[in-house]
Amino acid sequence: MLVLALRSVRQRPGRFVATLLSAFLGAAIVMAFNSLHDTAAGPGVDDVSASTLTTAASVVGGYGTLLVFFAVASALTVNVRQRAAELELLRCSGATPAQIKRMVVGEAVAVALVGAALAIVPGLLGGRALLELFHDSGQVSRSVDHAFGPVALISGVDITLLASAGAAFLAVRRATRRQEPRGRGRTVLAYAALIAGALGVTSTFAFDATDSALMAPPAYGAILLSVGCALLAPRLLKGVLDRLDLTGASGWLAVRVLRERADGLAGILTSLILFTAVSAATLTMQSLESAEVAASGLVKSVEAKNLETLNLTVVGIIVVFVCVMLVNSLYAATTYRQREFGQQRLAGATPGQVLRTVGVEALLLTLTGLFFGTAAALAGVVPFTVVRSDAVLPDQFLGIWAAVAAVAATVTLGTSLLTTRRMLRTPAVAAVTLAA
Repeated sequence: MLVLALRSVRQRPGRFVATLLSAFLGAAIVMAFNSLHDTAAGPGVDDVSASTLTTAASVVGGYGTLLVFFAVASALTVNVRQRAAELELLRCSGATPAQIKRMVVGEAVAVALVGAALAIVPGLLGGRALLELFHDSGQVSRSVDHAFGPVALISGVDITLLASAGAAFLAVRRATRRQEPRGRGRTVLAYAALIAGALGVTSTFAFDATDSALMAPPAYGAILLSVGCALLAPRLLKGVLDRLDLTGASGWLAVRVLRERADGLAGILTSLILFTAVSAATLTMQSLESAEVAASGLVKSVEAKNLETLNLTVVGIIVVFVCVMLVNSLYAATTYRQREFGQQRLAGATPGQVLRTVGVEALLLTLTGLFFGTAAALAGVVPFTVVRSDAVLPDQFLGIWAAVAAVAATVTLGTSLLTTRRMLRTPAVAAVTLAA
């Protein structure tokens, strides 16, 4: 099966582009930040600089590890779902579920190795750029030179391989089950995350305005609330659609298609919710904190600068990964509908009507993700603002939210419409025949 996996990757490399891109970006980020561990362990590094470098590498490296797993898992889940007929044919030909799992995991590991190898140079350059940022902000002494050693290299390769193998195993395990899982575990985790998030944001009122740890409870609470909403994404989407009554052929068809594909679109909605909540909450609270410090006339400490750098860096990584996950998932999901688009056109729909239907679908997904993501963000922002400034909602929130919403809408609508337009270039009869 390993030979078959390598042959599959060589024969049809196009199907693994999304996985390769996710593995490449993940390995580059992990290597860049873990190179700060190598730098901190270098000779002549003072304690303050070493502490700053180690903290950044540990915190952001941990987030990077989780994001690598989720990004690769998203790409592989779509890949395996689209190959359901192929995998079923292998089972009918005598292949056991264990053999199919080894094949898919072998494919993922092979692609991850290529992605990790390609990420070495960008990881090195990214680590140097990060160190320059710390030099410019005064958080790390300029006498500290960048080092790219075994910690960066080994962690980048190992984490990428383990994330790819684990994600592939889980994806193919779900695909090879003859019965659909009941999803009780997912529901339990969702409600646990919602409860923990509610406790986190509520505990904000136990802190004073000047406490250095004030931002932690509302920030983590908002993240947990968004995770809970993300785990319930299919139910939330169906609940929204059940309350919609759109007029017109495009609106009616869009709601019907989304209702039928709610489970398959959970990954896209999950990305939108997490992106909106984490970005809006973290950036708003950090902006308010910086404004309050400036208004007081105080100078930021090294710890405060470290926290600000970490917050902005984490949000930046999340933005990059979520955009990659959205583009990958939307492109794959839209491409998979080539036959559906061909059948609609043979039934009398014009290319413009197909485009409008897809546009309405993408818009509904975007609005749903923004709504629940914004609710989770506000659950953290409002308590933090009340304690820190005696206001209810900071002035910075609307501008930041508008920017976040613009990015989410551009990625979702842009990818969906551009991919659909590309699919519509194929004649309807050919689209139905080729996809059959």
